[in-house]
Amino acid sequence: MELRTPWPYPRWIAHRGAGRLAPENTLAAFRLGAAHGFRMFECDVKLSADGVPFLMHDATLARTTRGHEVLGSAASGVGGDHPWAGLSRLDAGGWHSRTFAGEPLASLENVARYCLRNGHLLNIEIKPTPGTERATGEAVARHAERLWAGAAVPPLLTSFEPDALDSARAAAPQLPRGLLLDTLPDGWLDAAARLGCTAVVCNHALWDAATVAQARAAGLRTLSYTVNDEWAARRLIGLGTDGIITDRVDLFSPAG
Repeated sequence: MELRTPWPYPRWIAHRGAGRLAPENTLAAFRLGAAHGFRMFECDVKLSADGVPFLMHDATLARTTRGHEVLGSAASGVGGDHPWAGLSRLDAGGWHSRTFAGEPLASLENVARYCLRNGHLLNIEIKPTPGTERATGEAVARHAERLWAGAAVPPLLTSFEPDALDSARAAAPQLPRGLLLDTLPDGWLDAAARLGCTAVVCNHALWDAATVAQARAAGLRTLSYTVNDEWAARRLIGLGTDGIITDRVDLFSPAG
């Protein structure tokens, strides 16, 4: 089947900005990924307690920030429990290396400005704090709609959480969406269709000739995470998939 949905995104997408070479989901990571030639980035976005979309993968602060040093040891370790004023003061780079010590958490607004001014594209994974799926999907979509208003290419919104995608669809139906999957349960294509998705983003091992053909027959684009080996990338390119999300910005040429 010939896919009818225009696809303005490049094949290669830098995971969390620059993979493991910089502190994930920070502007420093975006800059490093761009220095390696990447022009599209994936990032994780959740909500602060006062509704500010910001970049962080984990529900808790412990792995990628020194939250206890600013917020106090008695404070909740859940990022979404804190207002942005406190979160914005955290060191989100020191855990990675001394080179990035002091790098702050990034807000979606700052990332949008960076991407738009530099001609970069974005895959926003909606990553709700557990229990906030619908609120996060709606808020992220509304902010993305505002921030990319008038842009030639909007961000691609993806999530493992159907409720988040459903709310994003209701809030900003014109923004493209993709369903993230780590298995292929019965009805996976129907689920993507119900959510009005244009893409399915799978663990790369799930794609084979049959599953790619099924997705294409349903009018869906096929993307993969997280591809860090040359043999895996070659296999996916051979299958004709549309997008490859990688940590290895130092290994793969995004022009390839």
